[in-house]
Amino acid sequence: MTSDPHGTSPQSATRKGALTSPAGGASTNPGKVAFASFIGTTVEWYDYFLFGTAAVLVLNEQFFPSLDPVAGQLASLSTFAVAFVARPLGGVIFGHFGDRLSRKSMLVLSLLMMGVATFAIGLLPGYATIGVAAPVLLVLLRVVQGFGVGGEWGGAVLMAVEHAPPHKKAFYGAWPQAGVPAGSVLSSLVFFLVQLMPNDQFMSWGWRIPFLISAVLVLIGLFIRLRLTESPELNEVKEEKKVAGLPFIELFKASKKSLLIGVFCLVGSNTLFYIASVYLLSYAPEATGLTRGEVLLAIAIGASFDVIAIPLVAIFADRHGKRTMMLIGSLVTAIAAIPIFWAINTGTFLGAVLAMIIAFPVAHSIVYATSSGFISGLFDPQVRYTGASISYQIGGLISSAPAPMISVLLFTTFQSWVPVALYLVAANLLAGVFVFFDDRNRSIAK
Repeated sequence: MTSDPHGTSPQSATRKGALTSPAGGASTNPGKVAFASFIGTTVEWYDYFLFGTAAVLVLNEQFFPSLDPVAGQLASLSTFAVAFVARPLGGVIFGHFGDRLSRKSMLVLSLLMMGVATFAIGLLPGYATIGVAAPVLLVLLRVVQGFGVGGEWGGAVLMAVEHAPPHKKAFYGAWPQAGVPAGSVLSSLVFFLVQLMPNDQFMSWGWRIPFLISAVLVLIGLFIRLRLTESPELNEVKEEKKVAGLPFIELFKASKKSLLIGVFCLVGSNTLFYIASVYLLSYAPEATGLTRGEVLLAIAIGASFDVIAIPLVAIFADRHGKRTMMLIGSLVTAIAAIPIFWAINTGTFLGAVLAMIIAFPVAHSIVYATSSGFISGLFDPQVRYTGASISYQIGGLISSAPAPMISVLLFTTFQSWVPVALYLVAANLLAGVFVFFDDRNRSIAK
């Protein structure tokens, strides 16, 4: 096993501290930490994905009623995408204090920020009530959501990974990853239920219910997160007086290559996820005749299997190497692009379910399950929160945010799903190229 360039092996640090509490007394169970990270992440991403579903179903009519349908859809998706601009900034700020002060405190703050913004969206009057102030406030609240989630991923993943034993980092790190599709399942199911209401009631007030009930979920998530202990690797960095003065600056001085790999390693998986969970929600009813309820239910089914597949795939990542699994996942997703559209284009509910199973547990799970341990392994502990957060959030900005809009534009321009599928193929091949040049996870793969 190879030590890092600065003389501190992440694995050796974990051996010394992974099972010790900050006070050096009672043991911390890595399984409990991983489960707590999973629950908190599920709540956070439930809030985040609600907006994506609402952007397709109702926000264009509620906040952009004066635009024609295509322009309204693009404007609505733009409000969805604006959060991705705020996410890197959140990653920098939360990463700075997470590397210097506390991983745990930043996780609590990120969840609280997300919860307040989501609840406020549920109360926000529409364009018909307050005019142009409505879309302006909607965008501002979406920015707050983006800022909060910008600090979420890095903190949740690191708490799980840094408490884990060396040979199970991918497995324990996969549990907060599983919270992402779990949040998608919850948001899809809740919207599936409320859209069963009479359409006029759903459009006037029913769509707000999923945003308002998030307050209960956030309270549950806060209760669980407040019971976590601090990361043992951060405690060791503090004890050895290796805390970075300015983690953002030190990151760019010593880890440029790792940062580039971290940014681009998920562009394929991100593109797949947001095409499947957001774009197909508008494409399928228009192009195939499927109802929005059928597509929402299919997404929930596919994402449910993804929740199960992610920790199972991570077992193979610990055994065979994270870099290897990332490469395999990029290739599998590229191959899966055409079958996903073939299945959804059958116009049947079973075809939609098959498309989502191919998209989520078959393709998405391979890369996404492995990415938490992979990205964490790119950076030294003293800059790891900042490095992981910036990598993930900038990667989301350049891949997740534009995926639904690019897909709409491609289909509108060419009147065919084939360019959208080829776009997905290209994104995954690009991700594979960057993963191929990683050498840190090649040396500490197992």
